[in-house]
Parts: sequence; C-alpha cells; structure tokens
Amino acid sequence: MAATLAALRRSRKILSTVNLAGPLPGRRGGSLDMPKIVKSDAEWKQQLTPMQYKVTRRAATEAPGSGEYVDHDQSGIYTCVCCGTPLFESDTKFDAGCGWPSYFKALDPANVREVLDTSHGMRRTEVICNVCDAHLGHVFPDGPPPTGLRYCINSASLRFDPR
Repeated sequence: MAATLAALRRSRKILSTVNLAGPLPGRRGGSLDMPKIVKSDAEWKQQLTPMQYKVTRRAATEAPGSGEYVDHDQSGIYTCVCCGTPLFESDTKFDAGCGWPSYFKALDPANVREVLDTSHGMRRTEVICNVCDAHLGHVFPDGPPPTGLRYCINSASLRFDPR
C-alpha cells in the first residue's frame, strides 16, 4: 500500500498523504488540516522553471553541489519556491558536506510534513511543504545539536528572502 500511495502522490493524483511511517523519532509531521494551494500541472509548469517543476512536483533530486543555495551564507529566510511558505532560517543552515543545503530545524514544524519514502530501494523520510505538497528533500537523524537532524533540501525547491 505504501508503494502505491507513494506512486500516486508522485504523480499528484492525490492532494495530500497520510504519514504512514510516522515522523522520525521525537519529531512531529505537519498537520494535514492546513489550507492547501492546489494548481494543475499546467499551472505549475507555467510558474516554475523545468528543474523546479521536476524537483517539487515530480520528486526529482538536483545533482549534488549544483544547487544555487549549497554555499549560500546570507542572512534571511528560505521559502517554498511554489507557494512562498517560510521553511528554514539561515541561522539553522550548516555545511553537511553532502552537496545540498542543510538545516538543523524547520522554521515552523507545521509548515513541513514528513512522509516515508521507499523509492530507490531506500527507506528515508521525505520532507514536503505542508501548504502546496512540494517535494523539498529528505530529513536524516545525523545532524548537529541541538536537534540532531539534517534537513537535506534541494535548492530548486527554495527561494531566498534576505533580511
């Protein structure tokens, strides 16, 4: 059932998913009761670049080290490229050496949702914007204090708003 649900979500045939795996230990997934931004594929394709569309709407991953925000160190807020929801503060960004922007906590846990991802023969926790269901990246339990988390996020899923 999880594989079918993941395939349906990736094809965007459903608007939201139930967190079947639960969030990482000690974590909460975002509420499914938040108002949703829903657009057709044609509308998303018109709004986003081809890479942004592939990453956020089709759960693709940009190549490591290729993203705009990998080495970005300005002060501000990283928002969802699709809907503008605030996701991460620059103060929580760190160099994980993985090739993607990494953060140790979400700005507001209600703005992101954690979902089991079993694609590519792996078991990971996917991070999704809780407002527009955009794929952002994955979260891993190997980050720095104080949370011990590493939100590994595709630059193509983000927009930066300087302070």
